[in-house]
Amino acid sequence: MSVSFAQLQERSDQVFTENCPTRVVLDHVMSKWGVLVLLALTDGTARWGELRRSVSGISEKMLASTLRTLEADGIVQRTAYPEVPPRVEYRLTPLGVDLMERMMPLMEWIARHADDIVAERR
Repeated sequence: MSVSFAQLQERSDQVFTENCPTRVVLDHVMSKWGVLVLLALTDGTARWGELRRSVSGISEKMLASTLRTLEADGIVQRTAYPEVPPRVEYRLTPLGVDLMERMMPLMEWIARHADDIVAERR
């Protein structure tokens, strides 16, 4: 582990406190749907329908909300093309790519250990 929680707190006594922006970012990025949408976008640009199929179980309303939030955060870029029918594509911004480079080891760890962890609960 490169940095401990105490070391993060030394940098700012407000980090991860109730009203700290870090809590907002954690909520957006680490939410169930936020993580899955970001994972789906690690393979590159995707259209709405592709994301909906990739993120099994997400409703249209939740996908729209999640994409709007991640776009407002500067993590996802939405590009609308002036075509008929309309075409909209989503991709990770450079900030989103940087985030996912750090998050993928965690996702790999979860994928590798999820069955064992869930089995322990039984």
